Amino acid sequence: MRSETPAAETCDPAADTEGKLADVLAGVLRTEHVPVDGDFFTELGADSMVMAQFCARVRKRDDLPTVSMKDIYQHSSIRGLATAFADSASARAPATTDGTADSLTDPPGAETEGQLADILAGVLRAEHVPVDGDFFTELGADSMVMAQFCARVRKRDDLPTVSMKDIYRHSTVRSLAAAFPRSAANVQSPAAAQTPTRSSSPVPAGPDRDSDEPRPPAGARQHALCGTAQLLAFLVFSALGATITVLGYEWAVEGTGTVGVYLRAVLCSAVFFLGVCALPIAAKWLLIGRFTPRRIPIWSAAYFRFWCVKSLIRTSPVRLFTGSPLYALYLRALGAHIGKGVTILTRTAPVCTDLLSIGDGTVVRKDALLSCYRADGGWIETGHVVLGRDVTVSEQAVIDIGTSMGDDSQLGHASSLHSGQTIPAGQSWHGTPAQPTTTDFRAVEPVACRARRRVLFSLSQLLGLVLVYLPLTLAGASLVLTAVPRLNTVFTPGPLAFTHPTFYVEALFASLVAFFGGIVVGLLMVSTLPRLLGLAIEPGRTYPLYGIHHSLQRTITRLTNVKFFTTLFGDSSAIVHYLQGVGYDLCRVQQTGSNFGSLVKHDIPQLSTVGRGTMIADGLSIINVDFSSSSFRLTPTSIGPSNFLGNRIVYPTRGRTGENCLLATKVMVPIDGPEREGVGLLGSPCFEIPRSVMRDARFDHLAHGDELRRRLAAKNRHNTLTASMHLLVRWVHFFALTLITMAAIELYHSIGVVSFVLASLLTWVFTVVYFTLVERTVIHIQPVKPLYCSIYDPDFWRHERFWKLSSHHYMHVFNGTPFKPMVWRLLGVQMGRRVFDDGCIITERTLVHLGDDCTLNANSVIQCHSQEDGAFKCDRVSIGAGVTLGVNTLTHYGTRIGDGARLDADTFLMKGEEVPPLARWEGNPAREAAAVGKG
Repeated sequence: MRSETPAAETCDPAADTEGKLADVLAGVLRTEHVPVDGDFFTELGADSMVMAQFCARVRKRDDLPTVSMKDIYQHSSIRGLATAFADSASARAPATTDGTADSLTDPPGAETEGQLADILAGVLRAEHVPVDGDFFTELGADSMVMAQFCARVRKRDDLPTVSMKDIYRHSTVRSLAAAFPRSAANVQSPAAAQTPTRSSSPVPAGPDRDSDEPRPPAGARQHALCGTAQLLAFLVFSALGATITVLGYEWAVEGTGTVGVYLRAVLCSAVFFLGVCALPIAAKWLLIGRFTPRRIPIWSAAYFRFWCVKSLIRTSPVRLFTGSPLYALYLRALGAHIGKGVTILTRTAPVCTDLLSIGDGTVVRKDALLSCYRADGGWIETGHVVLGRDVTVSEQAVIDIGTSMGDDSQLGHASSLHSGQTIPAGQSWHGTPAQPTTTDFRAVEPVACRARRRVLFSLSQLLGLVLVYLPLTLAGASLVLTAVPRLNTVFTPGPLAFTHPTFYVEALFASLVAFFGGIVVGLLMVSTLPRLLGLAIEPGRTYPLYGIHHSLQRTITRLTNVKFFTTLFGDSSAIVHYLQGVGYDLCRVQQTGSNFGSLVKHDIPQLSTVGRGTMIADGLSIINVDFSSSSFRLTPTSIGPSNFLGNRIVYPTRGRTGENCLLATKVMVPIDGPEREGVGLLGSPCFEIPRSVMRDARFDHLAHGDELRRRLAAKNRHNTLTASMHLLVRWVHFFALTLITMAAIELYHSIGVVSFVLASLLTWVFTVVYFTLVERTVIHIQPVKPLYCSIYDPDFWRHERFWKLSSHHYMHVFNGTPFKPMVWRLLGVQMGRRVFDDGCIITERTLVHLGDDCTLNANSVIQCHSQEDGAFKCDRVSIGAGVTLGVNTLTHYGTRIGDGARLDADTFLMKGEEVPPLARWEGNPAREAAAVGKG
């Protein structure tokens, strides 16, 4: 007889899960019991922070499924949550051989999820983080925190490389882990994997290399000899130029009558101008001959010759004719292969001109960089740049050596072409490094422009300079000396004028009139004349180049982009009044005291509109004119309301951003697709990021009501004093240089050209010492230090004062010499030995550390601060030994770069990033470069 067994007790899995989840939530809410049907938010009174803690506790239970914040919002009660998991588990459970359901296995990427979550918890200093919690909106992280997270992940060999672009594209731990294969060790990040590799198409050969290893450090003797030779060359050229100028002036003023003086002034001006323009050409052919792809050891004799030619080319007055056929003719004389109908609008002249080839009908837009050389690891590397016919190179594009663009191709704005890359004929590329796109960057069609038109325009420019501008300059100098007879005595032999006290009194008076009178006259000119000239040009109409309308456009652009005024008024409430004065439409300004930085430029101010409530950090370039190689068209450019724009942004005429956008530093503003609103944009090409993060909301209460009015009034008082101090500092420098110049002219009668050699040396020594003392005094009173504060905090105002009083522009004179690192050290930079600086910009000097034998390329920036809406952040930057910063790179605050690392051209290293030793990074934002062949 079979015995009877009791029936197996059944159990409802959902009910069991309900009870466990309810117990966990009760513990979080600190209550004895919670109803399983109560809504988390409307009935139980929880918020996202409470529910994030609930999710974290659930994940610690092995007997419960993983719960994310997304699940919480989709199933907002215990019962709904438990039911959803029961249904999901039933659907996923595979059948076993005996027909029972197997236990649920971990989903792919679960192991990676846990490892990433543990690292992020360590960065956030939290016990646990939800794998489905959004980094920015739920976990309260910002880009600085996530950069630290990326750096820690990169140190783990068992985890894939993660970049900031990956973070913004996959903004939870779960989605980030899912973006990688299950066995993720040493796997490249998705962002890096999407970077196009260097083209295998034929590219002009780059410099011959025996190896990619950095050059052994130059010896102290070689370093000193090169610096000495550079100093002597500078003094010789300065003395020669000053002597010719004084002799020419004395000869011109000895003419009979007004007509005689004018004719002599014209002849003197013509000879002087042609001689100065011919000097770089002669020096290039005598010292270099033809440039070829090669590597030149920095601080060697060959480098000294290269430096001489580069300095003469970059300081040539022919730069005044940028965009003119004369400029193309000048480059041809230097050895460049320039086709017919080429228009070059960038003022940064190529140096290795024999290696530059530009086909017919090509246009190179404003602020593009194509120097045909770069500095890398102790070498100057020269290489070809080949642009085909009808090519378009857009604003702020960077073209590295060993690159080419096929016929009818395009490179977008804020984009870069890296060594080895080739754009095929007819294609359009954008981004850093560039990649194919369907965007058309041409906004205006070419028109007929005959050779006769180009010739007549060129002749009119030359005649205007020689017959009008230079003689007027000479006449102005004569008027000043006539008005102050004591100053005029320095041009006549006799007792030394500067031994009489009256000389200094009259010089003081003359400098006051010239300096402050010049400011008043300048303000009147920039606020009236461009408006009148603009009436003759119709927006939206296509005009041919090299006519009267083109001349008017060039005049408006030059008259209204005066750095002195934007530096004086920038970073204060006064800047909006200045910009409105020159023609900006600022849409009923909402004054913040920091609406614009000190570096803002445009093409046509009357066509520039900035929406109410928008703030712009610094370095904005508004494009109002579109160019082809033979035509141009004025187009209104509008930046939407309630935006925030970071540093170094070029905003094109067709920018597709609307209201409440964040445009991050160096972002490539989109010109097609839907209009972006309520989002942030980062990178080149750009992608969307959160508009703001919770961390910065802590200062929002200071930007409203009575508190805003009180703090803004205090900021205005502080900024007014700062601007007054800036003017005083600049005038004292102007007065001192006036005395040095007059003393040199007077001593010329007794000791000859030696007086100008001494004056040149004294001028630069005084300039360096004077501004060093000014800057050191400011730092001594209020040290520059890491900050995280509101723009209405006095610490930020003092930082603005530091910017204003340290905004000198003499450092470029020392580019490529051993003297620039010496000056940086005087200004507070912790700089190693034998650093090569070809034009780097360092904003907060005392917060920067640079190791030995670093290589800093032209237009590279080390910026230790960032303004983000109403918050200001500032931190240190540490750069190891042997590091190379490529052309036009930007290194943000809070970053660390390991020994021997390299940032490729146009790279943007975001705040908080850590670059490992010997690594090579590229892109905007920066990421580890994919393995590629040599350029």
